Amino acid sequence: MNFTGKTAIVTGGCRGIGNSILIKLAELGADIGFVDIVPVTDAQFTIDQVTSLGRKCEFFKADISDFLQAASAIKYFHELFGHIDILVNNAGVNKDSVIWKMTEDQWDTVININLKGYFNYIHAVIPYFKAQNSGKIVNISSINGMRGKFGQSNYSAAKAGIIGLTKSIAKEMGRYSVNVNAVAPGLIETEMTRNLPEDALKAALQEITLNRFGKPEDVANVVAFLCSDYSSHITGEVIKVDGGQYI
Repeated sequence: MNFTGKTAIVTGGCRGIGNSILIKLAELGADIGFVDIVPVTDAQFTIDQVTSLGRKCEFFKADISDFLQAASAIKYFHELFGHIDILVNNAGVNKDSVIWKMTEDQWDTVININLKGYFNYIHAVIPYFKAQNSGKIVNISSINGMRGKFGQSNYSAAKAGIIGLTKSIAKEMGRYSVNVNAVAPGLIETEMTRNLPEDALKAALQEITLNRFGKPEDVANVVAFLCSDYSSHITGEVIKVDGGQYI
């Protein structure tokens, strides 16, 4: 796989899965634009990671749930790089609670970031993809969007929505040679999952056929494939990266 001459935009690129994705794409030759809510000083580490690989890297600080900020971010990257070839929607949060204790804020925050945020960036990049008659979009969903999860009705609903969004946009953008796919990780070792209670981690491990938690790189490798020419005839698909946890 070779992304030399390509520009990839990744949301939530400072840590975890998003960081692994943008590093993988940069290693394969892509220039990187990434969006995160962190201060510019915190983003500098990621910038240094990418530029050390000999690739260009630009950061845009934004709340991905903000529609106008998304449009500004994509316009900013397009003006800097001259073109955008890949969009990876990855940024997300979790605010877990059983439904009878869940607050309106917990629901709205997760839906606005984990689902509306994806719509915002797809909506912003689509005019450029239509004009150039090409593009790749990869949305990070979750196996919990496919099966539901106790205590995660907001998160599971958002991740299920991403799957429906992916399939709908794939149908709409196929005529413009744009591939739109989703990746559904299981439990991946990240800063977010390391904070889970020990009993929850043990229960998750018992579900995993391969008997190990996934690593961010496991997801990044599949995303890179879906962004490459090797997946040119794949669209509207959801690929699980879960070590058999779903089955």
